Amino acid sequence: MEKNRYRISRDNPSDTWMRDSNLFREWEEIKREIMKHKWYESEKAGRDIGWDRAMVNWMVRHGKKRQS
Repeated sequence: MEKNRYRISRDNPSDTWMRDSNLFREWEEIKREIMKHKWYESEKAGRDIGWDRAMVNWMVRHGKKRQS
């Protein structure tokens, strides 16, 4: 299977509908928050904690606050 088969292109006009969707914008915002959380937690740990650990940690701490 192709590695980036489902990658959304910013240059492809047919992907515009997806980039403009609320779901996509929400996911982009969550990814930014997780990346920031990963950086803070990695600094505290003195090493890179990795995406998986940062994502789970962020979901436990902050995920419920985002649900409406």
